[in-house]
Amino acid sequence: MTQPQARNATFRFQDTAIVSVEQVEAPTAVTSAWIDEQLADTYARLEVRPGLLESLAGIRERRWWPEGVSFADAAAMAGRKAIEAAEIEPGAIGLLIDTAVSRAHLEPSAAVDIHHQLGLPPHCINFDLSNACLGFVNGMHLAGTLIDAGQIDYALIVDGEGSRELQERTIARLQGPDTTVAHIFEDFASLTLGSGGAAMVLGRASAHPDGHRLIGGVSRAATEHHRICVGDMNRMVTDSRALLEAGLQLSGELWKEAAEEFDWADLDCYVIHQVSNVHTQAICGALGIDPDRVPLTFPMYGNIGPASIPVTLALQSDQLQRGQRIGCLGIGSGLNASVIEISW
Repeated sequence: MTQPQARNATFRFQDTAIVSVEQVEAPTAVTSAWIDEQLADTYARLEVRPGLLESLAGIRERRWWPEGVSFADAAAMAGRKAIEAAEIEPGAIGLLIDTAVSRAHLEPSAAVDIHHQLGLPPHCINFDLSNACLGFVNGMHLAGTLIDAGQIDYALIVDGEGSRELQERTIARLQGPDTTVAHIFEDFASLTLGSGGAAMVLGRASAHPDGHRLIGGVSRAATEHHRICVGDMNRMVTDSRALLEAGLQLSGELWKEAAEEFDWADLDCYVIHQVSNVHTQAICGALGIDPDRVPLTFPMYGNIGPASIPVTLALQSDQLQRGQRIGCLGIGSGLNASVIEISW
């Protein structure tokens, strides 16, 4: 029996709104020029032109946390800001989702550390949700579904990322005498990463008329590309060109099918995952997005993984106006892509 072709995963929200979205900035700025200085001898030996991180990727600097600040600490700092901004008591939160890629250990979950730091109640369900750079958008989707179902009143989604250890190890490895040109380009994406924290409180739109309603969205997978970018806290190996090409194809297919359900051709603001200048220009061209409606954070913060969308949204929030339509587009290596529309 022939199976019908699966459609895009389309979802709509009924009574979910963003009550607050906040970010915390890692204090140490690390410039791309400084990284070039660390790799000057390797570049000279291999006749590789320095400056690609800034001229090609468009990343002038990224941030590092001080030693001793954990990924969970960063997420908890952002979570505390979001709870205070939402003007609710921690005891009202029924769900905590930590969406970070960065993790210090496999178990227990980072969520239990964050739950403890924030003094959340015993009835607050808490767990990690990991899906590369798409995790935060997935967390919004899941939390909104549970709020609409009436199971919880408030959800807190957090993310704490840190690139310091990975980049220190990457630089040390590339300084070695056995480094080849291929190694430099395999590790290039690792040097574009950044550190930061973000958090969002979601609640019932009916209880928060001043909140920012989640409208709906779509998701799509292309898991045949799951080996293009593979990493851990020691090394991330990426075929950047293949990842870009596959991501463009996946995003284009998602955007085309989403047009049957949503009209995203003329949104007021597009908050897309922050990777690089090349990635942003390519996505805008492929989807027909006006680049002037795409706020950028990667030049000063780098690619902060799943935190990049909420960090960008938080930094842009003062510029957004009531009723504007916002599209949050995330792509996670693997590949998965998802878009959520917000009515600000």
